[in-house]
Amino acid sequence: MTPITTANRVDGRLKVTGGARYAAEFQPDQGQVLYAALVQSTIAAGGVASIDTARARRVPGVVEIMTHENAPRLDLAKAGDMAPGFPLLQDDKVLFNGQHLAVVIADTFEAAQQAAVLVEIHYNRDEAVPLMSDAPAGTTVPQRFRNGMRPPDSSRGTPQASFDAAAVKIDQTYRTPVEHHNPMEPHATMAEWQGGQLLLHNASQSVFGNRKAVAGFFGLAEDQVRVVNPFVGGGFGTKGSSWPHITLAAMAAKMTGKPVKLVLTRRQMFTSNGYRPKTVQHVRLGAGRDGRLTAVLHDGISQNSCYGEFSEPVALASEMLYSCPNVAVSHRLSKVNQGLPTFMRAPGEASGVYALESAMDELAWALGMDPVELRLKNYAERDEHEDKPFSSKTLRACYEQGAAAFDWHRRVAKPRSMRDGRLLIGFGMATATYPANRSEAAAKVRLHADGTAVVQCGSQDIGTGTYTVMAQLGAEYLGLPLERVRAELGDTSLPQAPVSGGSQSIASIAPAIREACLAVRAQALQLASQDPSSPLSGIDVKDLDIADGRIIHATDTTRGESYQALLGRQGRASLDGAGSTKPGEEKKQFSMHSFGAQFVEVSVDPDLGEVRVRRHVGAFAAGRIMNAKTARSQMIGGIVFGVGMALTEATEIDARSGRVTNATIADYLVPVHLDVPEIEVIMVAEQDDEVNPLGAKGIGELPMVGTAAAIANAVYHATGQRIRDLPIRPDKLIEGLST
Repeated sequence: MTPITTANRVDGRLKVTGGARYAAEFQPDQGQVLYAALVQSTIAAGGVASIDTARARRVPGVVEIMTHENAPRLDLAKAGDMAPGFPLLQDDKVLFNGQHLAVVIADTFEAAQQAAVLVEIHYNRDEAVPLMSDAPAGTTVPQRFRNGMRPPDSSRGTPQASFDAAAVKIDQTYRTPVEHHNPMEPHATMAEWQGGQLLLHNASQSVFGNRKAVAGFFGLAEDQVRVVNPFVGGGFGTKGSSWPHITLAAMAAKMTGKPVKLVLTRRQMFTSNGYRPKTVQHVRLGAGRDGRLTAVLHDGISQNSCYGEFSEPVALASEMLYSCPNVAVSHRLSKVNQGLPTFMRAPGEASGVYALESAMDELAWALGMDPVELRLKNYAERDEHEDKPFSSKTLRACYEQGAAAFDWHRRVAKPRSMRDGRLLIGFGMATATYPANRSEAAAKVRLHADGTAVVQCGSQDIGTGTYTVMAQLGAEYLGLPLERVRAELGDTSLPQAPVSGGSQSIASIAPAIREACLAVRAQALQLASQDPSSPLSGIDVKDLDIADGRIIHATDTTRGESYQALLGRQGRASLDGAGSTKPGEEKKQFSMHSFGAQFVEVSVDPDLGEVRVRRHVGAFAAGRIMNAKTARSQMIGGIVFGVGMALTEATEIDARSGRVTNATIADYLVPVHLDVPEIEVIMVAEQDDEVNPLGAKGIGELPMVGTAAAIANAVYHATGQRIRDLPIRPDKLIEGLST
């Protein structure tokens, strides 16, 4: 079996020719589709006094208007973890600006949109707290931190006493703003009831999570709900949960008896499907004069809604990233009148490592020590929080290879000492890390008599290349050319797979696909060995192999036959195999993480305060790389995401109304081509025999971690100004540059 280490996306042609169909592009199996439009709250707290729908109902084409007064009743207790406690037209309460208060259903999209504007809502207003700065200062302890898998606080040694006694101390607070995901494809759902069965075409990172949630709401068995989602136009975490629009579309379809399509507008994407919460992080580092850490204290407060719970786990990397005997972390929530936050690319680590790695850079300056040297001085050979060895850790090589490729040795230590003409130049670096996750998954493989194969798994391809890697695995284990293997995914009628989030998709589904392929392979070898007419008849299966679509003698490769010949002679239409795998005891024995090192060069205009990232080198160790081409794409994408976090992205909220004031791509600034530097990605070789049977770790989130910190550290080197409140925009730099 020869692994395919790189390949073009097998779904690439469909995407560039328009052949890939996304959720909003599907049409119902039966009947005319109706269109739904949302009516949203314009206040942040209170209740609905009355809803006047008379003008809206007079719009030609309007079929129905669903409000809390006539909406189908739901079982809110049975939706599961994938459906946080959203308002779903079950009462008259208003909890945040942008909450869905009515759904207009019409026979055209335009009629639904026009009528939605004409719905008049009168309110009973309550006092609202829309901003975290106005809320109590993080007094709420998370009750379901990491889904109840671990406590929100931890401590080892004597962290406070050790910090107090430290020779060198850093004691600073770092802030990150609310950020929104903004995938290219907006959320969209088409709901169609077929008798007692519900069919959903939904833009999703978790078709099985959607199925569980919606089935629970409607009191259905899970096999009565089918969710289909072959292509996703980006997600970054926002499509990982079962947001209200999915259930509202199903409710509207049930109310009207017809298929209903609901597509969110770009503005509604800022109110309806989560966001990265604002964080305030207090980081204290204590060290000896030699640079060895003696204390790490990291306290994080994150924004939360006044209903439900989502806690950003900002301090978890601080528990294990560096060697230190005295460590304490804590997590608290600040409740405001906003929608519920959610996972956004590299949740916890993206925000938390920004704070930790900024503090480490400040410590390096306080010590007069090279930032790379400081990190190597405190290199953790094992996970000291869990007291376990790492399943693999090649971070030292990431530092070495990244620094060499970047020419880190050219860095002049003094701030504001490097220039390119009138521009100030700065070098910065930071460490990246992300947990190596894995969940239970299943797969099926069918080898057809014509020598083609189908690999099936109900996962989702959110743009990461899952289709391609699934086909690669089928080709590798069945000994077929890649073009003769087809992957099928994105459908709850296929074998179950976890959410495409937490950098776990391939680590979860690849072992199951491998098992299914090996089952098919074993059948083929057995048939060839037992068939009297086969040239391989009587040969022990252990002496047989498969290559180029043929079963062959392992040592005499001229002796063999094709799948077509064998199955044709046997009268078999196909060989079928199934596989189901789940994590074992390995997480009890090992700490599992991916690691990397980020190196950045920035320029700063001293007159305008404009920051440009000029070069970026990222060196990452993430186990076996399944496809170097799609992996490189993911790594570059994560770095670009980090550039946005560092320099441009922030959701602005009006303090009076709780309304998002920059809910467009014109006003919410994401990096564009001119903002993206030359990016060099280094994939550091790493073998991990413990993390899963294929040794693959997730890579979708790792390259974002540390990018914002590296940029902030480079800005300090260029200017001598430490910006601890992201994003780093000109207004935060200009005053200091002029003095």
